[in-house]
Amino acid sequence: MSLEQIHRTTFKQGSRTYFNSSLFFPSAVRRDVFALYGFVRVADDFVDSVPQDPDGFYGFKEAYQRALKEGPIGDPIIDAFVELGKRKGFDPAWTEAFLHSMELDLSKKEYNRLEETLEYIYGSAEVIGLYMARVMNLAPESLPHAERLGRSMQYINFIRDIDEDRTLGRRYLPLDGTPLDSLDPQYVRSHPGQFNEFLRHHLDKYRIWQREAEEGFRYIPRRYLIPIKTASDMYNWTARTIEGSPMVVFQRKVKPSKSRIWWTVLTNVLGTGPR
Repeated sequence: MSLEQIHRTTFKQGSRTYFNSSLFFPSAVRRDVFALYGFVRVADDFVDSVPQDPDGFYGFKEAYQRALKEGPIGDPIIDAFVELGKRKGFDPAWTEAFLHSMELDLSKKEYNRLEETLEYIYGSAEVIGLYMARVMNLAPESLPHAERLGRSMQYINFIRDIDEDRTLGRRYLPLDGTPLDSLDPQYVRSHPGQFNEFLRHHLDKYRIWQREAEEGFRYIPRRYLIPIKTASDMYNWTARTIEGSPMVVFQRKVKPSKSRIWWTVLTNVLGTGPR
């Protein structure tokens, strides 16, 4: 299996929306995106597996740090990411923040204040936006918007995955200042009005951050904007679907179909003006 096939397979197993949207990047950028998400997915899998694999995660972290200092170590996922980071000018602090958030998943189970959640999101998602901005060689002015896009997408994932995270013993959405005491399905079903209010509260936050992110689309060349906008549109679709039927988060994982993603790509190809 070639290096690109390894990255492609690793990425594809982790995210339908991101993967299918990324297929519409030019080939050189697509290879870099695959290398980036290959690294991210492997680290994430160590902490999200059941049972978790802390030894695997810490071994992965140590191997990355060794490759950063010493050069290639023979691991195709890590070596490709380190090469990409040096070529594109990734700040090593971004990766340290990412690994810190992944490490939190090994021990921290509940986030009770928004500030705690946002600390986690910076490492788990905002830095991914920063990586992507570097991969696409965007202007420095784009970076705050790239961070916001990572934040908003991660937040809608937290909303969508309330029940899945609960089964892993995790709660990322803070309850402080909300009308709920728990996100247990039985409790929520006995407090439907409060749960709807809770979700609207968090969906409003998502939409504020998403609007701030989309203001940065003006910095993205058209050949890169189509896959980015498609992924963004799919997260907006997810938010609308959940808002229309909040209890759906306890019934299934709300994800766009592959046909919806491809139809949105076509719409964006036809509707996105020249840049």
